[in-house]
Amino acid sequence: MTKKHTDYLQRILTARVYDVAHETALDPARNLSRRLHNKVLFKREDQQPVFSFKLRGAYNKMSGLSDEDRRRGVICASAGNHAQGVALSAHRLGCRAVIVMPSTTPKVKIDAVRAFGGTNVDVVLEGESYSDAHAHALTLQEQQGLTFVHPFDDPDVIAGQGTIGMEILRQHQAPIHAVFCAIGGGGLVSGVAAYIKAVRPEIKIIGVQTHDSDAMLRSVRAGKRVELADVGLFADGTAVKRVGAETFRLARELVDDFVVVSTDEVCAALKDVFEDTRSVLEPSGAMSVAAVKQYAAQHKLKGETLVAITCGANMNFDRLRFVAERAEVGEAREALFAVTIPEQPGSFRRLCALLGARAITEFDYRLGDPQRAHVFVGVGVSGRDDARRIANSLERAGYATLDLTDDELAKLHIRHLVGGRAPAAADGSSLASHERLFRFDFPERPGALMRFLNHLKPDWNISLFHYRNQGGDSGRVLVGIQVPPGDEARFTEFLGTLGYAHVEETRNPLVRLFL
Repeated sequence: MTKKHTDYLQRILTARVYDVAHETALDPARNLSRRLHNKVLFKREDQQPVFSFKLRGAYNKMSGLSDEDRRRGVICASAGNHAQGVALSAHRLGCRAVIVMPSTTPKVKIDAVRAFGGTNVDVVLEGESYSDAHAHALTLQEQQGLTFVHPFDDPDVIAGQGTIGMEILRQHQAPIHAVFCAIGGGGLVSGVAAYIKAVRPEIKIIGVQTHDSDAMLRSVRAGKRVELADVGLFADGTAVKRVGAETFRLARELVDDFVVVSTDEVCAALKDVFEDTRSVLEPSGAMSVAAVKQYAAQHKLKGETLVAITCGANMNFDRLRFVAERAEVGEAREALFAVTIPEQPGSFRRLCALLGARAITEFDYRLGDPQRAHVFVGVGVSGRDDARRIANSLERAGYATLDLTDDELAKLHIRHLVGGRAPAAADGSSLASHERLFRFDFPERPGALMRFLNHLKPDWNISLFHYRNQGGDSGRVLVGIQVPPGDEARFTEFLGTLGYAHVEETRNPLVRLFL
């Protein structure tokens, strides 16, 4: 390490963060540790008063200002965790803070900034992006003589974040193989790496980025700072187009390796953390956990201690639907397929029989061709190899099969668009003639679907089927069944024998509009 880097050790040891922040727990992740055959520890920065680590750096910077600078006030541009850290620090220090946020910032975040800062904070909404807000903040800074509090590219901010590394080594004095840090602008990984490499250089520092916001990795590989044209916004806390000059210098020398994680892997990690802690992180907060899983598998680690910094929990509630949808795929517990089967009674039953005892997580189909049926199906699997075995077995049975597990179009859109109106038959009548439409509540257990199919009469054709496992005790299924004239009595008997709660929707106006 150069002298410039070792200077950070003193900065971190003397950083003022504990007036507002607290030493967070280093919690064992028992379930995840058991699955990975390594000791996984979560450094719980999501439990800070502002639900992220950003408070440390903001307060350390602001507490070091002169009385005159604090009297004039500070300014920052942020739409998230840094804004809340600056707001709470301003309230605690009794100084004015101007926080510029894009006009597109969700109200819940604006309200949180105002709540933390109280009367000390002025919120200014400007522009539609962070870049717009940042440019306006620089203008206000010059006009009003304010001190700019940068979210990452400032030695005092970096030192404040570095106290996390200091706590980790104090809390766990036994060997540690690696510490995993999410990277946006690089303040967190720079501070943690500066401390740990000065005290225990044998510990690896692993930087974590998403595949669509990997400015630090690209910069390190290029040997200079690289600016991304666009960044992904799912992990918005790390969506930075250009890393800092100082954080680049530190990361380039001190970070041992980088791991790039996908959206699905982050969603799976959010579920892992919830199962171990009953806490809900934000996507950026779970990136380190996703990287631990990927890194341990790639390097075939056993019996090592791996620390993941869970750096934030400012999660928008409406994102949870998306997270739940993608977590099983990210964990390789669900595979998605497009399967082509003959359009004839009994084909659906034969397909399900081929899938065996595996859980059907989704099934979408609409009658659209008199010869062939194209089915979108989700299947519970034990891993990628299991998914490949399923695809091979379906192909051997004569069913053309596409594995859609890694297809973004399929996961984001196509699964919701399968269906529509059944076309006309050759004689001008509807191909789905004599169709009756029902909503069923299936028990959410293996065999429930096969029981339904086995009760159907061989000459009744399924013309529509929609099901998606939502994690409840019962599965809600929409089914279209072509019941020939004169079979109404047999069909009524079938419904009674089946015993599943059901509602007929044949005459629902939505059926005429869309199906």
